[in-house]
Amino acid sequence: MNAILKIHDSFQAFLTEIGDLSYFTARFFKEVFKQPFEFKEFLRQCYNMGNRSLLLVAVTGFIIGLVFTLQSRPTLQEFGAVSWMPSMVSISIIREIGPIITALICAGRIGSGIGAELGSMRVTEQIDAMEVSGTNPFKYLVVTRIAATTLMLPLLVILGDCIAVYGSYLVEHLKGDVSFQLYFNQVFEALEFGDIIPATIKSFFFGFAIGLVGCYKGYNCKKGTAGVGLAANSAVVYTSMLLFIIDFIAVFVTDIFYDL
Repeated sequence: MNAILKIHDSFQAFLTEIGDLSYFTARFFKEVFKQPFEFKEFLRQCYNMGNRSLLLVAVTGFIIGLVFTLQSRPTLQEFGAVSWMPSMVSISIIREIGPIITALICAGRIGSGIGAELGSMRVTEQIDAMEVSGTNPFKYLVVTRIAATTLMLPLLVILGDCIAVYGSYLVEHLKGDVSFQLYFNQVFEALEFGDIIPATIKSFFFGFAIGLVGCYKGYNCKKGTAGVGLAANSAVVYTSMLLFIIDFIAVFVTDIFYDL
């Protein structure tokens, strides 16, 4: 009986969380088109989330390109298909590996940062002070951060993809003495708009999910220092799960359009 009650309470808490997050999302879309627009804060958040993530995304993308090529090359050699390496690597990275890995990296860095920052502001009553002074804290703190992550993540994904493909080229150049021009000619011949556009579109949804969950967890943080840590941790966990769900839906929808 106790087990059934625990399951019931957990399911009820889950539904409540879904409802609160849906209301939070609806409030964002309501506030984002209202004046005044906080352009200065938006640009500051773009710098914090984009520029300061460049090195992490670049290093991650470079290592992905190196490792993926090193692991795939022996298998292709067995079938005499090493010449397919540029096509295989570029399509795999740009369609799937690059966007999801970059999004997960940014969920760990950006999502946890947003959750901890807003959580500490809630705990120290800075958000309450903004409401008392007549400022709209939701628009200033939440809308700017969600808009910044939505805009910056596709740019970070493009950067990570380019560096990953370049890392793959370095392996092919050292192992197979493939020239830069030959390698990238094969890359661009293999890629189509059907590979690039869906990956770019879903990157916007990845960025929106990272900003939304991070802001939701931080803005609704419980009192106490333990609540700040919980907000940062749960922001990463929930965002990671949501990213995989969005990725599955994006792949499913893209596959339907390809069949049509």
